[in-house]
Amino acid sequence: MNNFNLNSLIRKDILNLDPYISARTEHYHKEKNSIFLDANENSFGSPLSFFNSYNRYPDPLQKKLKKKISDFKNISPSQIFLGNGSDEIIDLVYRIFSRPKIDHSIIFPPTYGMYEVSGKIHGVDVIKIFLTKEDYQLNLYEIEKILNPNSKIIFICSPNNPTGNDIIREDIKNITKKFTGIIVLDEAYIDFSNQKSLSIEINKYPNLIILQTLSKAWGLAGLRIGIAIASKAIIQWMNKIKYPYNISLLSQEIALKALENRDLFFFHLKNILIEREYMQESLEKFSFIQKVYPSSTNFLLVKINFSSKNLYHYLMKKKVFVRDRSKIILCNNCLRITIGTHEENEYLIDQIRNFSIKKIEI
Repeated sequence: MNNFNLNSLIRKDILNLDPYISARTEHYHKEKNSIFLDANENSFGSPLSFFNSYNRYPDPLQKKLKKKISDFKNISPSQIFLGNGSDEIIDLVYRIFSRPKIDHSIIFPPTYGMYEVSGKIHGVDVIKIFLTKEDYQLNLYEIEKILNPNSKIIFICSPNNPTGNDIIREDIKNITKKFTGIIVLDEAYIDFSNQKSLSIEINKYPNLIILQTLSKAWGLAGLRIGIAIASKAIIQWMNKIKYPYNISLLSQEIALKALENRDLFFFHLKNILIEREYMQESLEKFSFIQKVYPSSTNFLLVKINFSSKNLYHYLMKKKVFVRDRSKIILCNNCLRITIGTHEENEYLIDQIRNFSIKKIEI
């Protein structure tokens, strides 16, 4: 890694910050039958008598859950941070590394919108370098041309949302090796891809932060648990400035139970991949669908020969809700369709067929 110095990237006010130390950071139920009178909790319990432990604050560092995730992903718990969704982690990255009105981040549209939104909230300039028009890949020449000392964070989404494709792995590695700032690689959809997570090589890249989630393949979107995998040093800074109890006790408990049921996880994952193939083949049969883009995710980006809003509004009337992405750069007249159950997918295809017949009649 050339000239990478973590402390030089951290905002000075963050570098000198004395973090808030919560009561549960000092003592998290280390001994059973202890008397805890240190956190101003309600010692009489909650109205949920059958869930009496919820009168106590949760483990602020989610040690049990991190251990379970570390076993599954073969990553040290000290290299894992858990956030209230990946959005909290994106926010933390900006807070730690970007100086408002001075530094900038770099994103590659079309991509996940929160990279830009979070940057603007923090007063950080967000530079856009569009993905290549043909295959939605990084434009390496334009990236090298734009980099300067105030380039602090680069966000790469792979597999990418909303295009669904993998970004070429060697391109990601090359940028990470050359760039002296922070690379955030968002792998929210990595479980659906044939590409292996770059987390297995995390120790090679001290400036790399990998984002994953329990919302997609694990089906736990309602819990809001995002995962960051990075060097121990970066994780320590995230722990230092996060909100004290950012993952609820209930979310931690349910996630632990879900992670114990790996057989069902892999069963659902297999079915999603089967349905993705079925959906691609079915959609490609419609003459007005110009292209169904290859996908390494649990959704398909579908380009329509006419205004995608026509099909979008028709499906809404049939109580089928997809995402119209036509206003996004390089996604003109495109719908993003999540892979549903087989029954849901069949119903969708039937409605598109009905739309096709009505369009021909008109």
